[in-house]
Amino acid sequence: MRQARRQDAILVLEDGRTFHGEAYGAVGETFGEAVFTTGMTGYQETLTDPSFHRQVVVQTAPHIGNTGVNGEDDESGRIWAAGYVVRDPARVGSNWRATGELEERLRREGVVGICGVDTRALTRHLRERGAMRVGVSGTEPDPRALLERVRQSPRMLGANLSTEVTTPRPYTVAAEGERRYTVAALDLGIKRNVPRRLAARGVTTHLLPATSTLEEILAVGPDAVFFSPGPGDPAAADHPVALARAVLERGIPLFGICFGSQILGRALGFDTYKLRYGHRGVNLPVLDRLTGKVEVTSHNHGFAITWPNHADLRGRASGSVAEGDIIETDFGAVEVSHVCLNDDVVEGLRARDVPAFTVQYHPEAAAGTHDADYLFDRFVELVEGKHAKAH
Repeated sequence: MRQARRQDAILVLEDGRTFHGEAYGAVGETFGEAVFTTGMTGYQETLTDPSFHRQVVVQTAPHIGNTGVNGEDDESGRIWAAGYVVRDPARVGSNWRATGELEERLRREGVVGICGVDTRALTRHLRERGAMRVGVSGTEPDPRALLERVRQSPRMLGANLSTEVTTPRPYTVAAEGERRYTVAALDLGIKRNVPRRLAARGVTTHLLPATSTLEEILAVGPDAVFFSPGPGDPAAADHPVALARAVLERGIPLFGICFGSQILGRALGFDTYKLRYGHRGVNLPVLDRLTGKVEVTSHNHGFAITWPNHADLRGRASGSVAEGDIIETDFGAVEVSHVCLNDDVVEGLRARDVPAFTVQYHPEAAAGTHDADYLFDRFVELVEGKHAKAH
């Protein structure tokens, strides 16, 4: 059966570059930051990741929707991406786990998309010019009129978004089997697979809103605290930074992932900056400088931590320490634990004098490889070490 012709649509970047295609998903108009992700699988996890809030996601993989959607792989309760850009949408999804079609879900949740776009050319443009604001419309035929609205839309730089994606009320994910430890997790835009990975290690996780106070965190009796991934500019998130400093002052073990890593970096006294086009994909190589091993990892971040002595972080052997490798902070010595081998971006910090560490990528890897799953073991070991010292 021949598929009905789609409605025309346009995509306009804030520098005026225009792409023509056809409407995909909901027909309407949307604005956000144009970013690309290189994952060839995991589009459902990508769309439902709260870190993509207010971003228009460009899929570099050309064929999207071929496995449909299901009720199990969501990383949150809804699609968070502001818009969706694909080259060749599947006409029919085919997978034994599928319960519906991707485009039907996009329509149902009001997610405006565009297909038939040369996503290779669009991605190359974003790599050269950097992530920028974009508009996608199936109702506005004039690129100049849409461009004017794009340039009036809010920027990602300076955006404080964690309170827009956080849980409205606390909830708990129980440990699998016998409970070993209790973790208080500040939900800045958490993915469901994080508490699942902790539960598999005997950890009960209390998920708390981003606006929670230190008293509310301590009320759950945590053995450790976790700061989650999430969207927005970490430089604008002053409340969680103050909260992280309060946790560090009490010596409670602390682990931060992605946005949570940037928050902890700020709490330790480091600045953050916006990457040119960010890291978004499931196959980025990262060096663990503590072991010398290289991990293939899942990423979704547009900001990173500024390290004062950044030169040649990956060039030194694991375990070796050169001048500038360790920075003294209000909480003692801190070192870079992980670095991206594509561009030398700092991907993790480890505090030497307080029980805290971070990684900038996603060890919960949904979607993605499981090379970095050991980091949840490292978190549990940090808690065990703290308990051993206390007794």
